[in-house]
Amino acid sequence: MIDSACTSIGLILFPALTQLDLTGPYEVFVRAPNTKVHLIWKNLDLVVSDRGMAIKPTTTFNACPELDVICVPGGPGQINLMEDEEVLSFIRTQSKQAKLVTSVCTGSLVLGAAGLLKGYKATTHWASLDQLALLGAEAVSERVVRDRNRITGAGVTSGIDFALNVVSEMFGNDIAQNIQLHMEYDPAPPFTCGSPRTASEEQLKKAQEQTAPFIEKRRQATLKAAARLKK
Repeated sequence: MIDSACTSIGLILFPALTQLDLTGPYEVFVRAPNTKVHLIWKNLDLVVSDRGMAIKPTTTFNACPELDVICVPGGPGQINLMEDEEVLSFIRTQSKQAKLVTSVCTGSLVLGAAGLLKGYKATTHWASLDQLALLGAEAVSERVVRDRNRITGAGVTSGIDFALNVVSEMFGNDIAQNIQLHMEYDPAPPFTCGSPRTASEEQLKKAQEQTAPFIEKRRQATLKAAARLKK
């Protein structure tokens, strides 16, 4: 449990990310006591998400302080990050002293591309879960996966569950539960089709067909990242 004047949490804010991967955890983290949350990118220009929401970074890679928690969200823009050495170098450097190295959705593939998931259990969005093994990780089909100081969340909406787990780890269960109550985080989805385990065979097949071309594009990026790790 953290016992310091201020906890520093940083989320990588990059073009074409899925905004809920970032804003879900952000909403949890900013409610934690004595915590400063940084939205980090190369510059302070507005960053546009994959669905058009513009978000402003609060600091840059060069100006960012040492982080207690570093988090990489996911989204289509994750593909470009996997070969962006400026981004990967920043993540590696911050991870050396960070207490927790974390991700949401396909942000875990970026951690993997940085060489930070070799030998670790991790998760990601169900459609790309099998790609984690290419980067040396052990893929686990769970909503939140903890292995030593690595905490990874599955797809998109799991970011809130993930962040509550992080707050619990950093500040204790009482504070995490208080945040959950204030947010009225009490999910009651109208349909039971939110994962491959609950969706019908027809629903799952349709979703897989809809995303197949993009998933193959992501796979090729993962294969390239895996090859670079072996050099």
